[in-house]
Amino acid sequence: MSQDSRKTPDNSIQLPDLAGYDLGEQVLDYVERDVILYALAVGATTQQLDLVYEQDLRALPTYACALGLWAVERAGKLGAYDPKRSLHASQSLVMHRAMPVTGPIVSRGRIVNVWDKGKAALVEIEVSSPVFTALYTIFLPGMGGWGGERGSSAVKSGTPEHTGPDWTSTMVTGRDQATLYRLTGDRHPIHIEEAVAAENGFERPILHGLCTLGIAARELAAAAGAHPAGLRELHASLAAPVLPGDAIDVLASGIDRGQMHFTAKVGETVVLKGGRACFIL
Repeated sequence: MSQDSRKTPDNSIQLPDLAGYDLGEQVLDYVERDVILYALAVGATTQQLDLVYEQDLRALPTYACALGLWAVERAGKLGAYDPKRSLHASQSLVMHRAMPVTGPIVSRGRIVNVWDKGKAALVEIEVSSPVFTALYTIFLPGMGGWGGERGSSAVKSGTPEHTGPDWTSTMVTGRDQATLYRLTGDRHPIHIEEAVAAENGFERPILHGLCTLGIAARELAAAAGAHPAGLRELHASLAAPVLPGDAIDVLASGIDRGQMHFTAKVGETVVLKGGRACFIL
């Protein structure tokens, strides 16, 4: 449950005006049950008992990304673009301390930048708190071309040249993975309704990108020899959707003192790219 401290703004705002927009404050209130539900939704099992059992419970840091979605939703309600025609392009997370197993956490949101990419636009939305800072990059097809700044034209890849991964892991998602994950807060109908998925060109409802990222982050802890709750930094581009039931292959390279580069694939399709992660050992 969250407490909204900002009134609904005027809907006449234009896309270029969003840069620097203060989205206000949100108090993130949650309990141990929510932390356990999130862990289950990204594939944790009783083999990781302290992620799914209230005794000695530890919270997965990527739960912060789910909690911070309030700012993305609030930005979409400003009226400058249609949130139903937006795509989550990339995600960054920095933990300032361990994720608490209960709230509240006071957070604040702002729209950091709006970039004109010509045929599309990018909106960068930041949520900051004493516990974490999360950055959401939202892709808006067909919304560019007003003559604004383009931002960086180079795609920054976090993956160095290498002959192959140093570590791999596979998780087979459940057919109901998206149905479960949406209970963590993201209830977009594309993840549950066949008709909405079809309207967006998918054969059936797709898995949340943040669920795929949460699965990858939890799995990557083993590559670092760390506990999943020890994640301190994470970045990845959400390159392609996963369908519930797909097997996600997570591949790590350049592993050094808890830091690594990673990608994730379904078959030959890259679903997470340019990934970087850092764990406390």
